[in-house]
Amino acid sequence: MTSPTPPADTLSPSTPSITTPPRPVAKKPPYPFYLGGLAATIAASITHPLDLTKVRLQASGDKRMIESIKKTVRTAGVRGLFDGITGTWMRQMSYSLCRFWAYDESKKLLGAGPQSPPWLLAGAGVMAGSIAGIVGNPGEVVMVRLQGDFAKPPEKRFNYKHCFDALFRMVREEGPSSLVRGVGPNVFRSVLMNSSQLASYDFFKSELLKTQYFEDNIACHFTASFAAGTVATTVCSPADVLKSRIMNASGPGSSSTMGVIRASLASEGPMFMFKGWLPAWSRLQPTTILIFLTLEQLKNVVDWKRGRL
Repeated sequence: MTSPTPPADTLSPSTPSITTPPRPVAKKPPYPFYLGGLAATIAASITHPLDLTKVRLQASGDKRMIESIKKTVRTAGVRGLFDGITGTWMRQMSYSLCRFWAYDESKKLLGAGPQSPPWLLAGAGVMAGSIAGIVGNPGEVVMVRLQGDFAKPPEKRFNYKHCFDALFRMVREEGPSSLVRGVGPNVFRSVLMNSSQLASYDFFKSELLKTQYFEDNIACHFTASFAAGTVATTVCSPADVLKSRIMNASGPGSSSTMGVIRASLASEGPMFMFKGWLPAWSRLQPTTILIFLTLEQLKNVVDWKRGRL
């Protein structure tokens, strides 16, 4: 007696079930390298009057921030508050563009991420500051001279027309070495700035996002940048004062860092290193906030454009 024939579909070999492998998560492409420089240029244009006042307090005999602003308006009008803005643009599109790019690249080299310890982020800031301080030094000298010119007596002014006129005349009249005037204090200050401002922003932002009170939005960016600005101002004040005094000087022997320190200590005491802290803080604080808020929004614009493609 034969057993009943099984259904035809059971006679065919069973087809293994095909499982679709999970789609790999696409790696997010890096943001354009110039975003940091563009954000810094926008922020510096808005806060230029405060930056101008800070430089004039540090490099001239002006004593108080409000009095210095009144003096500028009295002698040059409201337009005088924007003296040397082309130097500010040159500086931001050289120094700031380089520092943000170098900071991101340094974090990649060190393997630093959002949850990295502060010392690793600070290390990336040190690397970025070392590079940007050298690259941006000519723009830094031009900016300081343009901003401080009108605070001098007429016979001691450089009378540069704009940033490129300043650059060409410095090379022609003082030699190429004028472009690296004060490069030591500037690199030192750049290292301090980037290891404090950029690293502390990343650190504070990461810590805020760990709490239940913040999300990755403007409130978080504002709070993190406010804290970063205060840290950076205090850390950078001594080098900032020395940089301004050396770069604003001219003539043989005027670029000696130790000479400037000795002369300033003799005439003003050790607190000269924090001269202009309040205008520096009132300038750097809104600048830091504007830089990071603008940068985060520029990143959102890039993400939005990429999402439409």
